[in-house]
Amino acid sequence: MRSPSITKTPNSSQWRTLLADSLTIFWGDWLDLRVRITQVAASGLGSSLPKPAVGDSYLEFILPGMVALSSMTISFGGTTFSICGDRLFTKSFEELLLVPIHPLALQVGKMLAGIVRGLMTSGSVILVAVLFTGKIWSFINPLFLLLLVLNCAVFSALGVIVGLNVRSLESVGLYNNFVIVPMSFLGATFFDPATLPIVLKVIVYLLPLTYTAIGLRAAAYLPLSQFPWYSIPVLLLSAIALSVIGARQFASQQD
Repeated sequence: MRSPSITKTPNSSQWRTLLADSLTIFWGDWLDLRVRITQVAASGLGSSLPKPAVGDSYLEFILPGMVALSSMTISFGGTTFSICGDRLFTKSFEELLLVPIHPLALQVGKMLAGIVRGLMTSGSVILVAVLFTGKIWSFINPLFLLLLVLNCAVFSALGVIVGLNVRSLESVGLYNNFVIVPMSFLGATFFDPATLPIVLKVIVYLLPLTYTAIGLRAAAYLPLSQFPWYSIPVLLLSAIALSVIGARQFASQQD
């Protein structure tokens, strides 16, 4: 049986018929595709891999790490570029330095903005995690959110320091390439650091993102008795130390 000829220019009714037929063909495929959405989105990260130490599948294992990763990236990058824009382009940063408030207040104010940026972005990742796992409380419990806020505080404080010191946007790229990107892969976001050799374990545990990733993972899936409580003071002290450094930088900043 020959297909209808398409050599003639179709009129409006033919266009509607063509659209309806196309949607009919799509709907037939969609009925088969919709039951596989979870498999496609997981990209093979589910039952085909060995069951991880934490979580029911590898997808569940990496989701808290992805939350940590997204909050780190946006808290650091957003804060850094915000300060760089004020310093290098709009030239409005000098006015901020002339405001009669304590340098620590300047540091904390910029940090709070970075924390909000990180929470907004990681919130979308949390929504995806809830949709794919169905574990709502795992990703919105107070311990999980506390670690998330501390992680945003650490990297927004670091972003303030970098933003105050760089001389160009190209320099920001260097910090991102040699600090943030390596930390994204070495910060226990995709693997369990407990399985590493001792030499690599020492390196991984020097990174603040590691404590966030293992803490979020434990807060989401493990009982409180197995939670790594040391992760909270490590992140808190890191945020405080970076805040002090940033405040001193504000006090001596000359732009």
